[in-house]
Amino acid sequence: MRAAVGKLPARTISMTNLNSAGEDRNMKDIDQQTQTELEAAAFRTLVEHLRNRTDVQNIDMMNLAGFCRNCLSRWYGEAAAEKGIELSKDDAREIVYGMPYAEWRDKYQTEATADQQAKFADEIKKVH
Repeated sequence: MRAAVGKLPARTISMTNLNSAGEDRNMKDIDQQTQTELEAAAFRTLVEHLRNRTDVQNIDMMNLAGFCRNCLSRWYGEAAAEKGIELSKDDAREIVYGMPYAEWRDKYQTEATADQQAKFADEIKKVH
């Protein structure tokens, strides 16, 4: 069964860093607000990176990482719904793709090869 994604516990986290000798060095505890801000910044950077990497196909992301742009947009929509915010599937996709999904698909999506489709079918069996 697939673990819920994006469901990090609401708590203070302690960041660990390795020093030049390879030893753990505890950093200052991060409060919940800062943690949320860091997570949001990382998400925005990921989305921007994916918008710029139109050569990376969703099926390749699914085969390698188990998620794709559509997954991110679905998770975004689910998070909005949890906050009582109505966000359509198309609106959530536009947030992630940076343009309407149909436009992105027409400009950048390529036909999946037989090998990509076979790998995808195998991956789906693993998570469902």
